[in-house]
Amino acid sequence: MRHHDRNKKLGRVKRQRTALIKGLARSLVLSEGIVTTEAKAKALRPFVERLITTGKKGTLASRRRLSQELGGSHETEKKMLELALRYTKRSGGYTRIIRLGRVGKRVGEMARIELVQ
Repeated sequence: MRHHDRNKKLGRVKRQRTALIKGLARSLVLSEGIVTTEAKAKALRPFVERLITTGKKGTLASRRRLSQELGGSHETEKKMLELALRYTKRSGGYTRIIRLGRVGKRVGEMARIELVQ
């Protein structure tokens, strides 16, 4: 039986995987859209959506949580709070994944993950 196999491993150990997801989230928040592999985009989506929902609360605790999850960068904190204001009336579904298919000689499928306007 395969219990506790909910998150994708992405070929990395846990510390590398969390660093990868945090870095991708930081890039997505700052540029509002990135191109990555489909598996990474699917792993990134719930992480970013939870962060935006946390930012919508606007409390000091939620700001500290955002700071912790995004690596303590003031730019990304400000941008995340702007995004939270943008999505006040939206109850979820802040990101979209657009599949791009194979690019060049890559074996894996590429995808663009972006924030919904």
